[in-house]
Amino acid sequence: MPYHKHTVDAVAVTNTITVGTTPTGVAYDSGKGEMFVSNSGYNTVSVISDSTNAVVATVTVGISPTGLAYDSSKGEIFVANHGSNSVSVISDVNNKVVATIPVGTSPNNLAYDSGKNEVFVVNSGDNTVSVISDKTNAVVATITVGTNPNKVIYDSAKGELFVCNSGYNTVSVISDSTNAVIETITVGTSPAGAAYDSGKGEIFVANYGGTTVSVISDGTNAVIATVTVGNVPYGVAYDSGTNEIFVSNHRDGTVSVISDTNNSVIETLNVGTSPAGIAYNPGKGEIFVTNSVDNTVSMIVDSSATSPSPSTSTSPSPSAVPTATPSPNNSTLNITRSFAAGLGSKARKRSGSSWCICIGNWSYLTHFFCAK
Repeated sequence: MPYHKHTVDAVAVTNTITVGTTPTGVAYDSGKGEMFVSNSGYNTVSVISDSTNAVVATVTVGISPTGLAYDSSKGEIFVANHGSNSVSVISDVNNKVVATIPVGTSPNNLAYDSGKNEVFVVNSGDNTVSVISDKTNAVVATITVGTNPNKVIYDSAKGELFVCNSGYNTVSVISDSTNAVIETITVGTSPAGAAYDSGKGEIFVANYGGTTVSVISDGTNAVIATVTVGNVPYGVAYDSGTNEIFVSNHRDGTVSVISDTNNSVIETLNVGTSPAGIAYNPGKGEIFVTNSVDNTVSMIVDSSATSPSPSTSTSPSPSAVPTATPSPNNSTLNITRSFAAGLGSKARKRSGSSWCICIGNWSYLTHFFCAK
């Protein structure tokens, strides 16, 4: 399908919320009506109330937090600390870290398996998945997958986990009964994000190395469609209220909205600079998108809700770390040497005479954003 815009007036960005430095991942806590946002540049998690759309707490976690997952049975948020090879467990009762769990090398993302009460963690540095029991907060299994795994999602109908292997252009399918890989599916270039569509029994995979999303049927474990979206698609979320898929396009500063009825883009929305993580709030019919350069979260109201007037909610962000300045064309991330230095060695890298910054693991991301 061609990449295009089609106006759907009820879908709109209605709020922008200031969080910490380099927001990356986001997860919705349905028990508390809160969004948890990982700030990878400041080693914190911002907690946003969906009643006020304001930051109500800031939690210190490990080094360079990236992905998050909500455990509904425990009322806890699991946070992957990419730079400290650990997972922080936050209680949503008091917004405090109640456990820190060692996992593999450079954990990037997580998924909660409600059928097993386990959390699956992808470790991009050693090509494994750590399986954590939420009863003991200990690793109970380690599974080898493809090269540079970056994202994992849970298919509740099949009891399976789908893992994006960014370095090998594949998706590994893990059975949660055996904790073994049962299938490997070839997708597009550098798959980095995914979401499970429970209405269709399909998995939508964002191919970060291009401009496409691969659609996998969980009945056949085969790609059944390829959808053209924006440039460098990264995060994916399924909106069960409208049966639509929201995809953040990291380089374009946009979000593509895909209808799962015909696997075509029906809307393209402008958000902040370098959007990354994305999550759906079913209670409000809202989608939250982290903008990794602006240090903000964009809130989108879907077509099932009434769109209020756009507004901005500003919460104090840490002042100790300089912020980045977005480029005029919204296609590159310009940073200064001091900003890169402030993020630490896990989040910066020298490239010739330029400093570069990325989200995730240097070994697989091909799209670096640099400044002289």
